[in-house]
Amino acid sequence: MSILESFSLAGKVALVTGGAGKYGRQITMALHEAGARTYISSRQKDQLRTIEDEFRTEGCDIRALYMDQEDEASILALRDEIMAAEGRFDILINNAVARTMSGWDDSAETFAKSMSANATGIFLVTRAFGDVMAKQGSGSIVNIGSIQGMIGPDASLYEGLSFHGFVPDYFFHKGGMINFTRFAASYYGSKGVRCNCISPGGFWTEKTPEEFTRRYSARTFLNRMANQSDLMGAIVFLASDASVYVTGTNIPVDGGYTAK
Repeated sequence: MSILESFSLAGKVALVTGGAGKYGRQITMALHEAGARTYISSRQKDQLRTIEDEFRTEGCDIRALYMDQEDEASILALRDEIMAAEGRFDILINNAVARTMSGWDDSAETFAKSMSANATGIFLVTRAFGDVMAKQGSGSIVNIGSIQGMIGPDASLYEGLSFHGFVPDYFFHKGGMINFTRFAASYYGSKGVRCNCISPGGFWTEKTPEEFTRRYSARTFLNRMANQSDLMGAIVFLASDASVYVTGTNIPVDGGYTAK
């Protein structure tokens, strides 16, 4: 196998949880373009066909299936549906995230609901699909973390703006995801399954305030926020045999924000 061939995902079966969201779309496109048979999950049952149609307009055969990350029964049902259709499973991208809190003063219930989806849910999804890959003797798990799991919030970015970055649950579970990545890498390593984490930086959209964009960009080495393709290369690398000896690591994809 040549080095370029090692990046191919042809013949692989992949799942991206939350695959229609902010990061999910480019992750899904990356896996599809690299050759994987790609599924995405969503808890919005009434949107599944719409999601598929949106990808189809771009020439992508993506299957959208229901899964509620707070409900283990739905996780296991999705696993069984994919296995029945494909007979194998190779790549899990833990990307789905529930944003239940808006600030420090929110209720305990909102924090607990966040943990149900973003901590317990991540564990349940990883176990369900990781065990399948372990039985096969190969596979790759990629957790989508955040630089906010590596550092604290910078209040100066938000001064005078209508929003803030002080959302405690997000920092809590994204930090936990990085160490859970190490745990899963250790647990599954002898079974041929790798687990790594990608921690993206700020993602620019048309709705991002100009002043925030300016401030944030100045904090990076590359002097810009992330765009709609910046995660794609790292995803394919970690999902493919090009990274066959890489496990238990966290890769910031943040334009140098955390290194500055």
